[in-house]
Amino acid sequence: MNRNLLKACALEIVVLVPWAISVVSVDAAASEAQAGGRPNILFAIADDWAWPHAGACGDPVVQTTTFDRIARDGVLFTRAHVIAPTCTASRGSILTGQAAHRLEFGANLWSLLPAKFRCYPDILESHGYVVGLLRKGWGPGSLENTGRSRNPAGPNFPNFGAFLKTVPVDRPFCFWFGTSDPHRPYEHGSGVQAGIDPAKIVVPPFLPDTPTVRSDIADYYFEVQRFDRALGEALRLLEEAGRLENTLVVVTGDNGMPFPKAKATCYDAGTHVPLAICWKAKIPGGRMVDDFVSMTDIAPTFLEAVGLTPLPEMTGRSLLPILLSDRSGRVDPARDHVFTERERHTVTRPNGASYPVRSVFTDRWHLIWNLRPNVWPAGNPPQESVGRDYGDIDGSPTWSEVLARSQESAIRPFFLAAAGAKRPEFELYDLQNDPGEMVNLADCPETEPIRRELLAKLRAWMQETGDPRSLADTDFWDVCPYYGNRPQSAGRP
Repeated sequence: MNRNLLKACALEIVVLVPWAISVVSVDAAASEAQAGGRPNILFAIADDWAWPHAGACGDPVVQTTTFDRIARDGVLFTRAHVIAPTCTASRGSILTGQAAHRLEFGANLWSLLPAKFRCYPDILESHGYVVGLLRKGWGPGSLENTGRSRNPAGPNFPNFGAFLKTVPVDRPFCFWFGTSDPHRPYEHGSGVQAGIDPAKIVVPPFLPDTPTVRSDIADYYFEVQRFDRALGEALRLLEEAGRLENTLVVVTGDNGMPFPKAKATCYDAGTHVPLAICWKAKIPGGRMVDDFVSMTDIAPTFLEAVGLTPLPEMTGRSLLPILLSDRSGRVDPARDHVFTERERHTVTRPNGASYPVRSVFTDRWHLIWNLRPNVWPAGNPPQESVGRDYGDIDGSPTWSEVLARSQESAIRPFFLAAAGAKRPEFELYDLQNDPGEMVNLADCPETEPIRRELLAKLRAWMQETGDPRSLADTDFWDVCPYYGNRPQSAGRP
């Protein structure tokens, strides 16, 4: 059975089975009592979903009625970034509330997350929460020799309805709602067949505007919409069970869209994700917040929301003060920047070499520090490849076209920006005037004060959070095992 068919079948389980078991119910008295206690938590995470691909985020084409509902009833964050643009590191940081470089092996794709790194589902379970997971939680990676007997996101259930049937009416729950959408591969033409008009798509400025790219984005949108529909069914079950009012619902993505110069990079398109949070019983809704948010902030938010103190090792900061306020725009003046990073994504370079990057975003500027500028950024080209050429970029019709036409003047800048040229040590982009980050201003004399200021801020963060690269180069992440071909894994990249 091919992977597209497997994804479709899995989706039928997610969407259709809850209809057959929607007998979950809570009487009025129990519902009212539950609403007055600790909140339930529903964390919904799409696989490779980037800003701004949701209706509430301003995308004119993709239809995301469920996400838009959460944003309307709660808070839409316009500047939310994952800490790392790669699944395993991003998800591990969400679960632990820590920067990826603090997670040892866990900063790499297809790695390990040792049990010494405490995750919020385990903490909440120890305080009486019923915990569950749908499909892709932490991962991809191995549980071998980690001290864990299950996925760090919780025990797996076939669907959300089956999980709800196990939750007593007087107990709160914490559920990780994960799917493989919109991860590749896509069924070619699925977007058009679903009624998505490629002509209306806004092509990001870091991609060439061609019919192939527009069709590929339409297929990506189709899977974004499928994730949104599946989540809508989960909300319907919560409403039927009388639990939605006191459920803290968080909807987001784990990294950028699976296109060149997006996923697996620290550019805006690799780390900037949609984020909407709703808690109807507590949070004033209808707000759009422009504070910079790191997805490491999610775990401390959950702990504080249920009355616990965030762990001292967490580098994230609780969003609860922002959520409980009635303000829009910039709420916390201190949240005027956010940090991102990456280590090894795939094993495509000699000796398993990582491509380490640290970066900082502000309202206008984005500084990227490429710590190994002598290394190919997205994997080695054909003449130097030790695996798949440019292996950090997912295979796709878009990338195939860019490669095939890489010598054409209209396409070559996109090829060079994505993979065809080594990057300088520093990149500085004016996000207001160059949102696609195509013009590097790091060497311009007039931007030198900005670069110095942002680099000082970045170095300070690295030192404060114990980043090994704040001291010297290290080969730790180069020699970490890569579990991509091992059968005992927690997911796929």
